[in-house]
Amino acid sequence: MTELSDEQAAMQHYLVCGTEDCQENGQFYCNDCHRPLCEQCRDDHLKSPKTKTHEIVLYRYRKQQLPVEKCELHPTRNIDMLCKECQIPLCSKCSTREEHQGHKFDDLEEIYAEKYALQQTEFSKIQKYFLPTTEELKKNIDEDATEIKKVMESIRTSMKAEAKSLKNLVDEVTSENIEQTYTMEKSLLKMLNSQETTYNDYIAYLEKMSDAFQEYLSITHHKLLFSKTLKIQSIPETTKPVPPVFTAGQFNKHDVSKLLGKVNVPNSKPEKRKIRAMEAVTTHMKSTEKQLEQSKEKSDMKQTLSLSSSVTKVREYRVPGIDNVYHVSVGKSDRLWVTDYRGNLVQTDLQGNLLQKIQTSGGRGYHTATQDGDLIYTDQDKKVIYRITPDRKITEFIKTGDWTPLSVYSSRINGDILVGMDRDKEVKVTRYSKAGKEIQNIQWDKQGRGLYSTPHFITENINGDICTSDINKRAVEVVNKSGQHRFSYTGQGLVLCPYGICTDVLGHILVCDGYSNIVYLLDQDGGFLSFILSPQQGISYPCCVCPDDENNLYVGQYNTNTVTVYKYLQ
Repeated sequence: MTELSDEQAAMQHYLVCGTEDCQENGQFYCNDCHRPLCEQCRDDHLKSPKTKTHEIVLYRYRKQQLPVEKCELHPTRNIDMLCKECQIPLCSKCSTREEHQGHKFDDLEEIYAEKYALQQTEFSKIQKYFLPTTEELKKNIDEDATEIKKVMESIRTSMKAEAKSLKNLVDEVTSENIEQTYTMEKSLLKMLNSQETTYNDYIAYLEKMSDAFQEYLSITHHKLLFSKTLKIQSIPETTKPVPPVFTAGQFNKHDVSKLLGKVNVPNSKPEKRKIRAMEAVTTHMKSTEKQLEQSKEKSDMKQTLSLSSSVTKVREYRVPGIDNVYHVSVGKSDRLWVTDYRGNLVQTDLQGNLLQKIQTSGGRGYHTATQDGDLIYTDQDKKVIYRITPDRKITEFIKTGDWTPLSVYSSRINGDILVGMDRDKEVKVTRYSKAGKEIQNIQWDKQGRGLYSTPHFITENINGDICTSDINKRAVEVVNKSGQHRFSYTGQGLVLCPYGICTDVLGHILVCDGYSNIVYLLDQDGGFLSFILSPQQGISYPCCVCPDDENNLYVGQYNTNTVTVYKYLQ
C-alpha cells in the first residue's frame, strides 16, 4: 500500500481502499489483513486462494487490531499469542520453548478484540444507562428539594396565620374583659355616690337639729319645763363595696403550643427512589444491535459517507446587500438569514430576493432560526438578545446583564436557547428556556478549569450534546446536556481553526476550518470520519454551515457573498 503524505491524507474525502494503487472508497474491512477494501477489492480478496478464507466485514464492524508490542527475547517478532497454562503473552517463537511444551495457546488478537468489545459495551452502558439514569435521579433530587422548600414555606405561612388568628382572639377577649372592668367600676362608684348623698343629707339634718337645740336652750326656765323633748335620728347605715378580684389565667408554653399546633415528622419510612432497571436498557441495546446486524447493508448506505462524487452541489444563492457570508441560518418557508463581517443581517428567499435588511453589532455565529419561524440574534454592544417575528417585528428578548453574548442557537429538541458569552476573562454557555428564563450555566470542568475561551459558534446534537467552535483554543468543545465535558476535537493532523459548526439528523458534527479550507465530518463521539468538503470542491475560507429539513448543507464562505448548497447524505 502506498503511504500518503500528510497533505494527501488531508485531502481525502473518504476512507481509501487499502489495496495498492486503488483509490476507491474502503467501505469494507479485512479482519485478517487489517486493511480497508472497496467492493471490487473485497470480491477479488475472497476469490484469491491465499485470502479467500479471510473474514471481511463492513468497516464499522471491523475488529480492533492488536497493538504492536515486540517480544523481549525475540525483538524481531511481535507478541501475538497467550499461553493458556502460564497466562503469559508471547511471540510464536517463544511458544516453541521447552517451558511451553504441550501447552495450549490462544490468539492474543482475538482476546484483545473480545476485551475491546466488552469495554466498548461497558462504555455504552455508561453513556446509555448509568449517566442518563443518574442524571435523572439527580434531577429528581433537585425537584424534591424545590418541593420541600415549597412545603416548608407553606407550613411557615400556616403557622403565622394561626398565630395571628390566636392573637386576634386574645386581643378580642382582653378587650371584652377590660370593658367589663369599666362597667363594674361605674356601678360601684354609683353606689358610693349614693351613700355619699345619704350622709350629706344626714349632716344637713344634724345641723338643723343643732339649731333647734340651741333655740330650746335659749328659752327661759319656766318655759323649758313645758317644752317638747327633741329626738335625734340614728346615723344611716351603709355598706362597704366589695372590689372585684382578677384571677390570672392558668396556661404555659405547652398549652400555647397545643393551641397553635406543631410540625411533626411522619412515622412512615422514606420511599426509595425508583432506579430504572439496566436490563430494560440492555435488552433495548441488544435489540437495536440485532436490528443493525439484520440491516447492515441498508444502515451502512444510509449512515456512512457517500463517495466524493456524490457530494454534489445542489444550487447557489448570491445574497444581495452583503460583502461575504459569515453566518447563515435556514428558516421556515424557504427563507435564509445571512450576515457578513460588517454586521449586515439580511433575509432573502431562495431566488435571492432581498426581503429584509438590518444593521447589527456583528459577530460570527450570532443568529439562529427557531422552530416557530422566528430569528433570534445577539447584540454584543447592548448585551441584549433580540427576536424577529415573521411579520418583521423586532423585540427585546433577553438581557444578559454584564455578559457579552457571542453565539446563539435555538434547540431543535425542546426550543431552549443556548448562548455562548464572556465577561472580562470569564466565559460560559448559558441555557435559556424558549420563554427566555435562565435555567443552566456551563462554565467549568470537573477540575475547576474553564471549559471555553471564545465560543463563537454553537450548536446542539441529537443526543443533547452542546458543541462549540472555540477559535482561541483551536478546538471543538463538546459537553453533554448536563454540562459535563465529553471530548475536545483539535484536528486531523492539522492545526484546527474552527468556525461554523452544525449537526445533522444522524448525529454527525460538521465544522468549518477557515485555515485549511476544509469542512470536517465527525461522528457523535468526536471520531474523525472524513473531510466532506475541500478545495477540490471549490471551497475557500468556509465560515459557516447549516442543514435544512431536507438534509441539504448550506455553506457560506468569507471571500464571496454566495451561499452554496450541497447534498452529502444518501
